[in-house]
Amino acid sequence: MKYKSQSVAYWYFAVAVALFGLQLVFGLLSATKYLGPDPLLYILPFDVTKVIHTNLLIVWVLCGFMGATYWMVPDESRTELHSTRLAYIQLILWVLMGVTAIIGYLFRWGTGNKLLEQPLPHKIVIVIVMLMFLYNIGMTIRKSGRLTTTEGVLIGGLGLAALLYLPALLHYENYTVSIYYRWWTIHLWVEGVWEMIQGGFLAYLLIRLSGADREVMEKWLYVIVGLVFIAGILGTAHHYYWIGVPSYWLPVGGVFSSLEPVALVGMAIYAYSSIRRSGMAHPNKLALHWTVGSAVFTLFGAGLLGLAHTFPDVNKWTHGTLITAMHGHAAFYGAYAMIVMAMISYAMPSLTRRPEEGTAMGYWSFWMQLGGMFGMTLSFATAGIGQVYLERIMGLGFLDTQLKIQIHFVMLIITGSIFAIGVALFIIDFFRHAPRFEASAESDYMSRPVLAGEP
Repeated sequence: MKYKSQSVAYWYFAVAVALFGLQLVFGLLSATKYLGPDPLLYILPFDVTKVIHTNLLIVWVLCGFMGATYWMVPDESRTELHSTRLAYIQLILWVLMGVTAIIGYLFRWGTGNKLLEQPLPHKIVIVIVMLMFLYNIGMTIRKSGRLTTTEGVLIGGLGLAALLYLPALLHYENYTVSIYYRWWTIHLWVEGVWEMIQGGFLAYLLIRLSGADREVMEKWLYVIVGLVFIAGILGTAHHYYWIGVPSYWLPVGGVFSSLEPVALVGMAIYAYSSIRRSGMAHPNKLALHWTVGSAVFTLFGAGLLGLAHTFPDVNKWTHGTLITAMHGHAAFYGAYAMIVMAMISYAMPSLTRRPEEGTAMGYWSFWMQLGGMFGMTLSFATAGIGQVYLERIMGLGFLDTQLKIQIHFVMLIITGSIFAIGVALFIIDFFRHAPRFEASAESDYMSRPVLAGEP
């Protein structure tokens, strides 16, 4: 750790991984409810466990993004953070918001707007936290007088993510209107500006871990950002197919949604080519695993599986089925969960006493998570195909269909348990190493390869 204020990132990472574990508890609980009978039906029904599961995902990933940014910006700008006190106050507010929101969901206190169920007071706190965060980062960069392209793309993505949360503050009595504007936040987050955030972290890690030329990496970033804006913004139309909007949204959504994977292909190519050229020379190979894994699994989950059911002629059958869950789980995990764990794995040797090359537990965690998520994806896919055929084509009722595809939920629980064990190993590996917050100018730079294009 070159700058003492980077130690702030440890506490954000600690909260993020703890919430990740809690998210899996509610995810597995939701999956078991498909098998029935449900002894917790009147205590924790499916709608409550699912809301908590999905909202914890948003909370812990954003917490991870903030922690990773507090690690990366001082390193890129070569200066201490503007205010560590502000960063800690921000984290406390974030945790209080998350805890009270979960308690509220248990008592049905929410808006009912999927993925944006937070009550208005919580949404206001989220806005305040994001403003504090952006102010702190902005002042840090201003103090340093140095802004790299990698850093700029990351900050641009974070700033736009905050801006695009504003439509979520509005309330519409008409549900169709409400979900129309919901995608201005959710889609433009996860299939738009969050990809800029992922791209910024990915470029930073590849430059640090592979010795890749900074100028080449940053040119790739420009390509990815351009593709995200061209395809991602108009690709929002694939959420408009069946909510009563004019029919011209069908071809717009079909064409531009199919172009969205192009940016993901670019990410995968430049990750693979960078690592191949370096020969994996950096000692922190565990961080390399997570970095390349994020790029490749994003291409699979967000790219290939998204493309599989984005065209209107296919989506009219798969929309709202387990096919959506197949795509959603793989895409979120590859693009955002894995990049956060890549940043944590890269920073851990400096923030804790973990060996730089990683631990056996860390590698077991990586492969169990990867295998478990792949198995979960296949379980959702096979269940979804059966559901589409039986329910949408044969006309079987929803509950009768669920009875016939229960075996796939057994597979889901088994593979989900493997994934959960992998996450548990990651959490244990994180907390079993004592933190250390001493700054050392040599700690992060002596062991990494010479960077050909770094200024």
